[in-house]
Amino acid sequence: MANPHLTHLLQLAGLPASAGGNVEITGSDLLLPTPYKFLAPGAACIAAASWAAAELWKLKTGRSQKVSLDTYAAAAALRSPRYLRIDGKKVAEDEAKVTGFYQLKDGRWIYLHCNFPNVRDGNLKALGVPMDKDAVTKAVAQRDGLELETAMFANGGCGGFIRSEAEWEQCAHQKSAAQIPLFEIVKIGDAPVQPLPKGDRPLSGIRMLDLTRVLAGPACAKSFAEHGADVMRITRKDLPDLGAPSDVDTGLGKLQAHIDMRDAAQAETMRGLVKDCDVFLQGYRPGALAARGLSPEALAQTRPGIIYVTLSAWGHEGPWKDKRGYDTVVQSFNGMAWRPDNARPQFLPGSPHDYVAGYVLAFATMVALHRRATIGGSWLVRTSLVGAGEWFRKLGRFAPAEYQNLTAEFPPEVMQRLLMDTDSPWGRVTHLAPAAQLSETPGRWARPPSPRGSHAAVWPAR
Repeated sequence: MANPHLTHLLQLAGLPASAGGNVEITGSDLLLPTPYKFLAPGAACIAAASWAAAELWKLKTGRSQKVSLDTYAAAAALRSPRYLRIDGKKVAEDEAKVTGFYQLKDGRWIYLHCNFPNVRDGNLKALGVPMDKDAVTKAVAQRDGLELETAMFANGGCGGFIRSEAEWEQCAHQKSAAQIPLFEIVKIGDAPVQPLPKGDRPLSGIRMLDLTRVLAGPACAKSFAEHGADVMRITRKDLPDLGAPSDVDTGLGKLQAHIDMRDAAQAETMRGLVKDCDVFLQGYRPGALAARGLSPEALAQTRPGIIYVTLSAWGHEGPWKDKRGYDTVVQSFNGMAWRPDNARPQFLPGSPHDYVAGYVLAFATMVALHRRATIGGSWLVRTSLVGAGEWFRKLGRFAPAEYQNLTAEFPPEVMQRLLMDTDSPWGRVTHLAPAAQLSETPGRWARPPSPRGSHAAVWPAR
């Protein structure tokens, strides 16, 4: 029987539902203690990305292969950093951090996202307090939710008043988000057919520039590296990042280079990388890179045949399209963190907005590469965290009796087969192995995770 979620993805990409006949997804969708049905679509996105890699391999070689995925592996992949260990130890959290849920003046709740120093400082400025959890708690307790939410964004911060789903559905942006497709593949320029590079893996010789942070965009790039692409993550020395475990986990298989576009020589280096790349992946808010000459239209002129991939929190349309956002912030807005009777909010046992968006991008980008190799053209691929949430939010919920006795932990024997070790500059890293299995070209990462700026901004030879 065809998987309905995979069928949906194929049809959105303009492909026949029968195209996914070589994909097998096995196991239960009820593995995590949550009412939301995000595991089944999440597994379909992971399988779809691997299916698309297999299709590129078929285009290269004429040989088909099977794709298989177990839902335990999929569920783990949707919260991958949870399992990362360095030299056998879990990475300790910063005890001083002020990220979290706080009660407002009327007893309702708000979430403050303070994982990046600049965002944290914006939130603290809106509150008028130093970085002290007790001071933050007292200050939030004097404020109204929507007023404080607006003030945080106005000061360069980020967070979300905890809405119920009913309240979310009254928001103008929800109505906009509900109308936008989960993803789009749009032709943005003419270019000749460009055959796939030779090599022993589906994406051998494909070059991707990764200008994303946190989870969704980096997960897309990690998926490309899993299937043999040369992925170069571009950051800047002075930009804050999450560090371990997220950056270590999503850094598998990637080169890491620093480029500061404010410097003319380094900006020229970036243009040189673009001219020799195949995929440009960015996660800035819509239009943010246009001033740097890195808009989709500009790059389609600079590098005809480019696949320009863009991820945003809130989508490219609607009143909130320019807002900053992260998976947890979207959960705060769209009702998934809300709990009845004003109980303390709780996030989902995973990061499904991030990972659904990330694997959707990987799938759609590989479809765009297939188009470039068969009909030519430059292509824009886009999705959003809010769009991912709207997809699986509409699937309904499990009844409490179905999930209330489930645990967030998986049996040791399951984890033993899902994990692997890689030596890295940080030490021996224990992490999840590739989730989906390809029968001829099994996924693997050819490079260990490395600290930011570890490599020169130069493409390796094809």
